[in-house]
Amino acid sequence: MTRALRVLVAGESWVSEATHYKGFDAFTSVTFHTGIDPLRDALTASGIEVVYLPAHEVPEHFPQSLEELSAYDVVLLSDIGANSLLLHPDTWLNGRPRPNRLKVLAEWTRAGGGLAMAGGYLSFQGFEAKAFYHRTAVDDVLPSVIAAHDDRVETPEGAVPDVIDAGHPILAGIPGQWPALLGYNRFGAKPDAQVIARVDGDPLLAVREVGQGRTLAWASDIAPHWCPQEFLDWKGYQPLFTQACRWLARQI
Repeated sequence: MTRALRVLVAGESWVSEATHYKGFDAFTSVTFHTGIDPLRDALTASGIEVVYLPAHEVPEHFPQSLEELSAYDVVLLSDIGANSLLLHPDTWLNGRPRPNRLKVLAEWTRAGGGLAMAGGYLSFQGFEAKAFYHRTAVDDVLPSVIAAHDDRVETPEGAVPDVIDAGHPILAGIPGQWPALLGYNRFGAKPDAQVIARVDGDPLLAVREVGQGRTLAWASDIAPHWCPQEFLDWKGYQPLFTQACRWLARQI
């Protein structure tokens, strides 16, 4: 029996702290949130195995070697900054050397892996440039040209994507009219990248062949707020991301 396509998704979670003021008194509360459910549900419904590593587990548990990465066909970084991959607790707390996981990811990709990045406040260069992927090894292999500054574009009025290459396998069977998005990370496209869709004139979905591997950049989110409920409910959501993973793994 053929093994199911296996996707590692890293990021897409956050912890929020709120201070509540009630007259003279105040107290704080802490809540944990994830944005993985729409994507995970779409992929698992299509027979793809999803291994999810929430953001707070990435520094310690993200794969550190080619051998560990070989357990996956596709790695998706979504709303997780470069520092979380660079700074293992052994390095951050104890000053011990550890592998540069951005370089390991790039090497794994060139050897045949499928690497993707989805947009968010801590994707590409991100909010106040804190995602920090500009001029890293991951930047080298992605189809995007990552800016050195805050690269967010907020479109609260809604921006409708334009399909550039309707014949690409990732878009097979997807309806022509896409719902609007509420924001994205602005990046350029490398000379050998293929831009499949744009939003407000900027690349939205781009792909690239890198050595024996493939990479993909999705400029917007996979869940709210940039990816609103109308996009999640769209009939094209599931095939778009399912076929993206299969393309990255050379299954289509």
